[in-house]
Amino acid sequence: MTDNPQSILSHIEELRWRIVKVGIAVVIGAVVAFFFATPLREILEAPFYAAAPGNDFQALKVGEEWGVLMRIAVFGGVILASPIILYQIWAFINPALTARERKWALPTVASLVVLFVGGVLFGYAILPRGLEFLLGIFENVENNLLIGEYYSFVLRFLLAFGAAFLYPVFLFAAAAAGVVDSGQLARGRRWAIILVVVGAAVITPTGDLLTLLVLAVPLYLMYEITYWLVRLVLKK
Repeated sequence: MTDNPQSILSHIEELRWRIVKVGIAVVIGAVVAFFFATPLREILEAPFYAAAPGNDFQALKVGEEWGVLMRIAVFGGVILASPIILYQIWAFINPALTARERKWALPTVASLVVLFVGGVLFGYAILPRGLEFLLGIFENVENNLLIGEYYSFVLRFLLAFGAAFLYPVFLFAAAAAGVVDSGQLARGRRWAIILVVVGAAVITPTGDLLTLLVLAVPLYLMYEITYWLVRLVLKK
């Protein structure tokens, strides 16, 4: 295959159009999510009511509820547009890959989407436990939270989980490109454990050891699965 080097300006121009396409996809997804804001609110607020029954939300600013509505719409837009977002990222780096590496395009993008959505769902599943810990430190304190601050915390929490679950694909892609091999991954297990625990602690700033372990264990298992895929599928 003939390699056609491009100038920095052409790369910047391509990046700009990729970002525009991502923005359009998110806006379209956000418009769709806007019309489902009520059921989305019920889903996103369910962990709070499960963790702090008898408490409720309050808004102390005139535009706070509108801001929450926009966050819900954008969050839904990101989830709906995630296949396009991840494809555009892959398409941008695709010209730098060899023909052998490009054959992994479809499974790579599909894996990214599945892992991102799976990470968000996994984060949602353990969110009630984290909230229960954070909101139950002082028994005599009412947990009538500001709705804007709650959504800021929850949406960052869920998106962080989605992003954290993407790393095995990039690790596998690095192995496919010859950057790392199974031997290096095997020797790096101790470092992987440390990085996984630190990453889990950053993503789950609850101070709850159980919540941290619930995230750290699957993240490390994905490292092991990636190691065996590199060893058995790529034979590196």
